[in-house]
Amino acid sequence: MGEIDSINEEEIIMLQAQAQISKYMFAFVDSMAIKCAVELRIADIIHSYNGQKITLSQIATNIHSSSSPHMDYLFRIMRLLVRRKIFTASTSQDGDTLYGLTPLSRWLLHDSELSVAPMFLFQTNPILMAPWHYFSNCIKEGGIPFKKAHGCEIFEMASKDDELNNNLNNGMNSMTKCIMREVIKVYKDGINSITSLVDVGGGIGGAMFEIVKAYPHIKGINFDLPHVVLRAQKFEGVDHVEGDMFEAIPPVDAVFLKVKMLVLLHLTMFD
Repeated sequence: MGEIDSINEEEIIMLQAQAQISKYMFAFVDSMAIKCAVELRIADIIHSYNGQKITLSQIATNIHSSSSPHMDYLFRIMRLLVRRKIFTASTSQDGDTLYGLTPLSRWLLHDSELSVAPMFLFQTNPILMAPWHYFSNCIKEGGIPFKKAHGCEIFEMASKDDELNNNLNNGMNSMTKCIMREVIKVYKDGINSITSLVDVGGGIGGAMFEIVKAYPHIKGINFDLPHVVLRAQKFEGVDHVEGDMFEAIPPVDAVFLKVKMLVLLHLTMFD
């Protein structure tokens, strides 16, 4: 006790500060653990048991793998995600640990109409993570982090990389579904009075479809780059038009712009 008592207030403050810095140092662990759960579809596995809580063995049995899952690694990941309130853990009468869903993990369901799983996988993709390592370089020299990391901008890379293009489009579409219904509920004035609307940079058309579905009198145009429109779904009441918004956009009554903040961060920061 003598040594503890001898620690002065300044030393306590410095020890607390060191602990906080260590927390920031390993902050990436949480996002990587959640990414692991999304890739393994752990939330979907638990959800498939119709609300019942399940054991670690049941989770492992349902993981698609060419070999048996490593139970110790799986246990450690689940223990961390329980602490982060992604999943729940309780003890059965037999002494087994049972895992369940929380409001957080319900947003990670792949098959749910409202899900952030595609966006989470996109944002934690190594291609999207690399630009974050170039911030100090950008401060020294200027420029765009993504371009410094990969030698081109994200939409240029997506036009040549089908997997990245699909991940980007699916990620944006998942976020669109999450926000557009609320936007339409709240913002009604102005929409009723227009007959034609273009979503500039509309991706695969999800946002425009939600608008046209709520307001069928509107002629909707989903406008984006050629390689994006190529992957667009067919929606009733929505025309997909390819082009470059910096050159021209289709003539309509009104223009809809949905700010893609998470992607624009990589494109415009320090530009």
